[in-house]
Amino acid sequence: MIEFFTTTNLGIALVTLGLVLLIVVPLLVALAFLLWFDRKVWAAVQLRRGPNVVGAFGLLQSFADFFKFVFKEIVVPAGADKFVFFLAPMLSLVLALVAWAVIPFNDGWVLADINVAILFVFAVSSLEVYGVIMGGWASNSKYPFMGALRSAAQMISYEVSIGLIIIGVIISTGSLNFGDIVNAQAGAGLLSWYWLPHFPMVFLFLISALAETNRPPFDLPEAESELVAGFMVEYSSTPYLLFMIGEYVAIVLMCTLISILFFGGWLSPIPGLPDGILWLLAKIFFFFFIFAMVKAITPRYRYDQLMRIGWKVFLPLSLAWVVIVAFLAKYEVLGGFWARWTIGG
Repeated sequence: MIEFFTTTNLGIALVTLGLVLLIVVPLLVALAFLLWFDRKVWAAVQLRRGPNVVGAFGLLQSFADFFKFVFKEIVVPAGADKFVFFLAPMLSLVLALVAWAVIPFNDGWVLADINVAILFVFAVSSLEVYGVIMGGWASNSKYPFMGALRSAAQMISYEVSIGLIIIGVIISTGSLNFGDIVNAQAGAGLLSWYWLPHFPMVFLFLISALAETNRPPFDLPEAESELVAGFMVEYSSTPYLLFMIGEYVAIVLMCTLISILFFGGWLSPIPGLPDGILWLLAKIFFFFFIFAMVKAITPRYRYDQLMRIGWKVFLPLSLAWVVIVAFLAKYEVLGGFWARWTIGG
């Protein structure tokens, strides 16, 4: 039996499918409760109760909303390209889920342990822009199309900053593998994580992640006061649900990347305590809470201010940081504080 699953093509395919479901199913279930938590945080800041009817403490509200969307009628605008119209939300969700294939949850707990994992995530996240553009264009309306252009410009602008920030981490580690990046942060617990040597970039990465995922205060393409609902304005029922799930999967992915790149992933913050997946989950939950608080307490920017921050502030700062880290790593300043490959090698 073991040989069937390790040597035959069908057995390997079944094992891979099982591993994919082991990642996707808990992720989607957790997403329902994270959405409930997001709404609860927003309600608490506004002194409201939030979801509190369906299930204990309203915990099943997300599942009720899911069935509400599924059973609604799908409305397709007249003149829309139906194939592209339905392909766009499916593409957005699938690409958001595919990026999780290279995310390690513990030491060795990864579906695809490839040496260019960061490049894989970048490639997949870059393709997510096409789902937005396709959805706006296929709707056959000027408002979704304008919203899609604005959203695409925003996502591309802040992807540049995120890429340059991650280059600094790559320089320090000497590897594009997420497992190597986490292991390079092992040592003195909290003080050996990359948040300390790359301290200024943690904030830039967090803000860029908000803009990359269209989260407030950077949700201008779909804000009520802007272009109705942006590229999704003509969508309803299940296609709209797919867009929303894909967006939240991308948000959790960004929280995971922050945890892995700067806060030690599954490593314990206190030396002596065992490492494990629970530490990573706790860090992801903490950063999702930060995302939720930013959504609740921060006013929106104007679109010109949003683009100016990306190109005139974040891009020069992140580019300068790459040069600084390269210099600090090359000459092993502070005993290789920015050159962790010397520790591992």
